[in-house]
Amino acid sequence: MSYFNFDNFYETAKQCDLAKWVDQLQTAVQSAIIKPDGNLSKWVAALESLPKQKCNEFKLDKAAVTATADNIGKDFQEKLKNALMQLKPWRKGPFNLCGVEIDSEWRSDLKWDRVAPHISPLKERKILDIGCGNGYHMFRMAAEQAKLVVGIDPSMLFLAQFTAINKYMALPNVFLLPIGFESLPQDMEAFDTVFSMGVFYHRRSPFDFLRALKSLLRKDGELILETLIIKGDKQQTLVPLDRYARMNNVWFIPSADAMAHWLEKSGFKDIKVVDIAKTTTEEQRSTEWMPGESLAQCLNPLDQNTTVEGLPAPLRAVFTAKKI
Repeated sequence: MSYFNFDNFYETAKQCDLAKWVDQLQTAVQSAIIKPDGNLSKWVAALESLPKQKCNEFKLDKAAVTATADNIGKDFQEKLKNALMQLKPWRKGPFNLCGVEIDSEWRSDLKWDRVAPHISPLKERKILDIGCGNGYHMFRMAAEQAKLVVGIDPSMLFLAQFTAINKYMALPNVFLLPIGFESLPQDMEAFDTVFSMGVFYHRRSPFDFLRALKSLLRKDGELILETLIIKGDKQQTLVPLDRYARMNNVWFIPSADAMAHWLEKSGFKDIKVVDIAKTTTEEQRSTEWMPGESLAQCLNPLDQNTTVEGLPAPLRAVFTAKKI
């Protein structure tokens, strides 16, 4: 799809010591964007209808990632909102573009507030965000003066949302590639920090995934992994018989101690559980921008501590670890 151009990424990657991998990444991206998607023409039309505006004020370190400019009128805002609404559902956010507030399903700022105090400073680091969605957390990473922020997510809708946001942000060092984890070159050992948030329990083979994450990091590079957990000891792991919270692609949910043990066995050191938090309907909920079912419909209405399947309600932990 000619609307999405990745030339700036390839040139920036070469300047950031990733030249060795550019050809493979370019092949993967080209393969991804030619896959048929019945909604793609609608999303491209929405992007083309975005009103032009050069923003001069940016707030990347606030809950709502914001870009705005002087003399924004109601007519402009109405056109902007109508275009952005064509890119629903908005899962991650919030954003504020020229006064248009995108109230996403996830209050992703709450997760970032729990993660950010516990990670190594991101200034001048090369960062990879796996399963980045529309890139909300990447903008928050950019606020920390990262050298390069690359996100991967195979959803073309998320790419369209990111493209819409960065039309106004115009950040030169933040990129989203519409590829899956399997499309990354093996043994890159190229990134200072790798984020994997909300992905781990969707992978069929936990140890293969952890070793692959390690292979992306330079020596002593840092992994930030956020995942569902259950209460229990080092031997405790939940393997749902069918669905979990109405999701059919949750393969396993370890205890925090089990997860730390798995990281150690996979070749990580300095492993820390830096946050454990119950997912609430204040953090994940239906909105105008995501009107479908959300967390409330996944919990037992008679007991909010269990899912509709009778399993423990979502509990999430953040782990930090260094590559040996």
